[in-house]
Amino acid sequence: MADEIKPASPAGGEKIPVSEDGKKMIEIIKGMKIADLNNVVKAIEQEFGVSAQAPVAVAAAGGAAGNAAEEKSSFNIELKEVGAKKIEVIKIVRDLTGKGLKEAKDLVDAAAAAPQMVKENAKKEEADEIKKKFEAAGAKVELK
Repeated sequence: MADEIKPASPAGGEKIPVSEDGKKMIEIIKGMKIADLNNVVKAIEQEFGVSAQAPVAVAAAGGAAGNAAEEKSSFNIELKEVGAKKIEVIKIVRDLTGKGLKEAKDLVDAAAAAPQMVKENAKKEEADEIKKKFEAAGAKVELK
């Protein structure tokens, strides 16, 4: 019988059944660097043709033409290039994400090879402020 693991931030507080193989994978993942884990997620997405992004509910309201013209209200912030002030960028990532120094540095280092998601679902005003901070430190970010 599969053991159960309680999620760190439960959706409903329910326990999720996990097999022994699943437990082993979780332990491996816990020991991985963020950059390596990000690459594994991308490889899984490619291999199985899936996305790790949370599904977005589409509200059906009125006409389709009116919905297409609506302005986006939440943005994902992706670090594209670090620039010359790497330490400043690491500080911004730490402040923004609450990550430790090593995790923030790993994320910034990984951004040199491939764009890295720094924050998801930020409101427009917050996203613009974050973008300004990164740009002031010489980094390039993209709001998606």
